[in-house]
Amino acid sequence: MRLCGPLVLAVAIANAFAAAPAALAQTYPSRPITIVVPFPAGGSIDTVARVVGERMKASLGQPVVVENVTGAGGSIGAGRVARAAPDSYTIGIGNMNSVMTS
Repeated sequence: MRLCGPLVLAVAIANAFAAAPAALAQTYPSRPITIVVPFPAGGSIDTVARVVGERMKASLGQPVVVENVTGAGGSIGAGRVARAAPDSYTIGIGNMNSVMTS
């Protein structure tokens, strides 16, 4: 009887589809997003971050917070982003000097 193989396959596929709703991830974003600017407020990079944040807010439907973390030529802000949880809720923006090291 070769029916056992297709029957087992059909049951496995049915179980996979039955478990699919439980495996779906939550929608992104489900909480506010933070953009870290490693320079003081009012500069050109801060302005770009605020414009981008407003557009992200409109398209994603969640608040976007621009956080200025100054000091050490941008290293403190870049470190803050590097130590953040890798969940895409903390984003860094800066110039080449603040995000790259030699």
